[in-house]
Parts: sequence; C-alpha cells; structure tokens
Amino acid sequence: MVVVLENNISDSDKSKVRTFLESKGFKVREIVGEQDTIFGAVGSVSIDKREIELLKGVEKVVPIHKPYKLASRELKKEDTVFSVGPVKIGGNRLVVIAGPCAVESREQIIESAIAAKEAGAVMLRGGAFKPRTSPYSFQGLGKEGLEYLREAGKLTGLPVVTEVVAPGDVEMMKEYIDVYQIGARNMQNFELLKTVGSMGMPVILKRGMSATIEEWLMAAEYLLASGTEKILLCERGIRTYEPYTRNTLDLSAIPIIRKLSHLPIIVDPSHATGLRDKVLPMALAAVAAGANGLIIEMHPDPDNAMSDGPQSLYPEQLEKLICDIEALSPVVGKELARIPHINEKEAIEKNLRDSGSSLKAAFQGKPGAYSEKAIMLHFHEDEVTAVPCESFKDVFDAVLKGDVQWGVVPIENSLAGSILENYDLLSLNPDVKIVGEVKVRIRHNLIALKGVSLKDINKVYSHPQALAQCADYLKKHNIEPVTYYDTAGAVANLKSFEDKHCGAIGSAEAADLYGMTILKEGIETNPNNYTRFVVIVREDFITVDNPVKASVILTVSDEPGALSQCLSIFADHKLNMTKLESRPIHGKPWSYKFYIDIQIPFDKDQYKEALEAIKEKASDFRILGEY
Repeated sequence: MVVVLENNISDSDKSKVRTFLESKGFKVREIVGEQDTIFGAVGSVSIDKREIELLKGVEKVVPIHKPYKLASRELKKEDTVFSVGPVKIGGNRLVVIAGPCAVESREQIIESAIAAKEAGAVMLRGGAFKPRTSPYSFQGLGKEGLEYLREAGKLTGLPVVTEVVAPGDVEMMKEYIDVYQIGARNMQNFELLKTVGSMGMPVILKRGMSATIEEWLMAAEYLLASGTEKILLCERGIRTYEPYTRNTLDLSAIPIIRKLSHLPIIVDPSHATGLRDKVLPMALAAVAAGANGLIIEMHPDPDNAMSDGPQSLYPEQLEKLICDIEALSPVVGKELARIPHINEKEAIEKNLRDSGSSLKAAFQGKPGAYSEKAIMLHFHEDEVTAVPCESFKDVFDAVLKGDVQWGVVPIENSLAGSILENYDLLSLNPDVKIVGEVKVRIRHNLIALKGVSLKDINKVYSHPQALAQCADYLKKHNIEPVTYYDTAGAVANLKSFEDKHCGAIGSAEAADLYGMTILKEGIETNPNNYTRFVVIVREDFITVDNPVKASVILTVSDEPGALSQCLSIFADHKLNMTKLESRPIHGKPWSYKFYIDIQIPFDKDQYKEALEAIKEKASDFRILGEY
C-alpha cells in the first residue's frame, strides 16, 4: 500500500507511522516525490487501512493492486533516477553501455574500453563468467577476467558491468565491478536475485527468453524487496518461432514498462538480433520507442572473437551509432549521456561547500521556457536549481558574479539561424567559457485560458522567433501575432490580459505550470525545429579532459586570402569544421570576426598543431570553449 503523509508531518509522527507499520510486519520504504512524501508498505499482511489513516500525520492510504508492489507506478509516480559513478541513469538521459561479449585477455578488454570511450559510451560491459548453451563453449576467464575488467574501467574512467551467474560469487565480485548483470537464463533464479539485491548495488536485470512482462517485473520485485533500489531493466528479445534473428526484439515492452513501472529500461539489440547489420537500426528504433539507453556488444576484432563475433560491432560502427543516437535524442526529448570531459563540477561543488550554497543554473525567461527545459535535460532536475533571468546579458553576469554556477543560453536554431546576441556576449566576456551543449526539439503550442476555445482566439503573444516559426498556422486561422519578450512569459501573463480572445505560443511545460489549456499542439510550420543551447561557466572552474568539440573566434587582417589561409589550416590538419559565423566588429565598420565550431579528433596533437598554425595567421584568436 501507499501511505501518503501530510506535508507538515513532524519527524516524530513520521517515525511513529513507520514503527506502527513495521510492527504489523510491513517492509517500509520512504519515497520523497515532487508533491508528496509517502511510505511504501509491502508484505503479505492483511490490515484495515482505517487503522493507518487514523494515525497522526497520515493524509490517506492507497492500496497497490499490482502484484509487483515496489516496482509499480502506483507506488512511485516519478521515474527512478540513480547514479553509477559519474553516469546518471533514468529520466531524460540516454546511456550507452558497450564492450565485448567476453573478457578474453588484458590487452583485448583495455583496447575495447578505450574504443568504447572514444566512441562515446559511458559504461563498459564484458563477461568474466559466461553461461553458455554448450558446455564446450568458452566459459570466460572468471576472477582473472574481473581483474582485467576493473583495470580497464579505472584506466578509462568507465563504470563496469558484468554478469553474475552464481550466488556464491556475488560477494567476491562486488570488489571488482560497479553494476551486476543478471542474464536472461537467471531472471527467475530467485536465490541469485535475493543475494544480489542484498548488496544494495546497481543491477541490470535482463528479461527471460520466454518471460511475460509481469514475470519480469516480479523478478525486479525480488531485487527491490532484498535491498537494492538501483535496477535497470533490459529488454533483450524473446524466443518466438521466427528463425531469421537470434531472438525477437519486443520493442512494445518499452512503452508498456514505462507505463507500469518507475524503473528505467534499456535495450540489448545485439542479443536480440544476433547480426551486427541489424543492431544499428534496432538500436535507433529502441531509442525512438522510449528506451533509457542501450547495451551494445563491440569488439576490436569481431572476426576473431571467442564468443558472439557475428553480433559484435566494429569500433567505427559503434561511433557512428552513437552519433546517430545523439541526432535522434532531441526528437524524443532526451539527452545523450556523456562521461564529463571537464571537472568544473568538482571545483564548483568545493566552492559551494565553502559557502554553504546549492547548485544553480541561470537561463533567460520565465519558468517553463525552453531554456529551462534545456537545463533539465543537461543536468536533470534533481541536480541544480534553475534560476530565471530577464536577459541573456543577465545570465552571463550571474555566472561572472558567482550568483550561479552555470548558465544555459541558446546559440542557434535549426530554422531561424544563430542567436547573434549570445555570440557577441561570448566574445565580450573572455572569462566565461563553453563547457557543454544540449539540443532541444522545439514544439510550439497554442495556449489559452481554461474554458476558451480555438474559435475565440484572434490574437497571440510570444517571442518574435516563435511567432515567425508558427506564421503559416496563424495566417491560416487569421490570428494576429503580437511580439513578447519571452514564450513562457507570454503564457504566464495571459491572465493579466483579461481577454479570452488572447492566446500565447509556448511549451507544454509552461501551459501546465501556469494552469492554462493547450488548444492546439505542434503549430510550428516546420516540425524539424531544434535549438542548440550552450552551457557556460566561469573560466576558473574549468579543467579540460579529452574534449570532442571546440568553439573558437578569430579575426583576420584586411587583405586578400587572409580568411582562406586560416580556414585551409583546418583542412590541412584534417579537422572537420561544423559551423562558420561572421559578425561585425564593434567600432570597426566593415571589419568582421568569425565564430567557428570544429570537431576535435582522437589525435589531440593534430588539433594542437592546427591551433598553433592559426594563431600565427590570425590577427586575433581565442578559444570560447572545449567540450
């Protein structure tokens, strides 16, 4: 059952409620949500709920009807989010776990770990104990494999995942790994589930080959009831009559699980298909279906792998897949998780410990703005407090003054182009650097006061860019556009207009936040509408470690071929330039500075040599950020 506590319950009353429930034989788990604090009480106990509702501080008691109590959405409405080392799992993050089927040697797993990290994976997988259909197949290196796996993880900074097959190995393995994996064959090995759950460590629970979704969630219930809260469900295909793939990947399980349970779910397209050319499309399909991540088999030399070579990706295939996932993630409202390339957070958190403050990130606009959504995607809502500012300049000023630790500002839109004001602010504030980026799909909605219908609206307020992006819809319905400084601000101020004929264009989050109704979703002219935001910090918080992208600014002398000579340096050093933007130099009519984004290759010497060569050619050169 769910015991909802009153918001103002005292600690002593809360303790009395817990003691009462435990005295009746219930296992009690406290869950703090966005709106309520609850006790989840589970156990094979019969009790009249009125006995509990009469206790001081109890608001109500709600029975849980599903057989899986702790795993159910009835118990916990919000998605479960947890950390494995530097990696955040669940919510809006997409995690990619990669590595070979089996640890074959020290050299092989270290090479695999380096390739996985360079491709963009955030966790390393590798089997030390391999349960195989045939007793004559390679069974793994055992404890020796665990030692190699731990070494590879420490070398690359990747948390490691491996399968546990015997209850007697659980205690020994915890010294070597970050995540236990329970394979399909062991999904209903209840003694193993109870032993692993008692460790309190993260667990990947794969669906059994012929298991129903309810049986799968009941297996997760064993883990939850035994002590761990960090469970990652994994769909890996089920056995059907179809022989063309190794298993049949049940993608419909993803939205079903997300509705039934608060636990995150990932997909293993490698075991599901058994063929590497099928892994890539099914991985993308899993992301589109709403998965929280993927676990992929990748081997530096699949043709000579000791197990599952035909389904293992080459490192370059994994790199392409992760690039495709990054492009797809904004469509489904997620952000691809990355191992941090900077340790500015460590410096910031030390600063905060000294001052006793909390983590904050500034954005322009009112709560509910798309910029606030970018913060939630990049940091996740439990990591920082979003701080609204009136202008982009105020965001930069808040970062420089130390009022906030991060700022998040839009830099370009896929339809409207660059936000030039923020390019100028990056140029004018050399003590602020870019340390990350996040892409957000922009879905504009026609929003009005509750009780108003579409036929009542003849005027809408919003930011000029939003109005321009919805021009066709407004023209078709003969609605007058009126400019406003911010999309969320327009929604927030609808009540003050006191006119049922007025509407606003903004996000679904803004409509919900300010108690408005959405009359029409997705009214933008072009659905391919994305905004790229950059994350900025004060320069003294940055230490760069293996960045993959750089933003730079340069000016050139006023002579023929000056710009061409600088840009040719990128080509000579095989650097991919992904953006070039020019801006006039204030106080110098007809003179320009150039903003450039470039991809940083694995060969960092090549990148450094290019920068040194450009510095010699350019009149002025500065790195805006490496991230």
